Amino acid sequence: MGALRRVKTKRRTRDLDQVHADLRSSRHLAEHKTTKPAEDLPGLGQWYCVECAKWFESEHSMQQHTRGKNHKRRLRMLKEEPYSHKEAEAAIGLGTDNGTRKPSKLSIIEDQAAALDLDTASHE
Repeated sequence: MGALRRVKTKRRTRDLDQVHADLRSSRHLAEHKTTKPAEDLPGLGQWYCVECAKWFESEHSMQQHTRGKNHKRRLRMLKEEPYSHKEAEAAIGLGTDNGTRKPSKLSIIEDQAAALDLDTASHE
């Protein structure tokens, strides 16, 4: 039996929807930055790439990062707008108009009975 693969959480960055929220709202980004004390961050928290949600030791390392393949890939992924809850529900068929419903047998019988009552009432 092979070794178990575990998800590495040490290098895990923020998800795309969280980064979109950071880009839209400076308050959201400020809340994220204040969750960690500056003493614990690389470079005392001076250099931060918002798109990739990463901290850097120096300005040079951040410039190298912005020229790199991973940063450019992340920028391409961020160009697409994240899905909303409404779009997700529409994808599975919730909350959308899926066309007209076929009438049930009970409603057909009730409609026929109502039509017969109207016919008999008009003949009297």
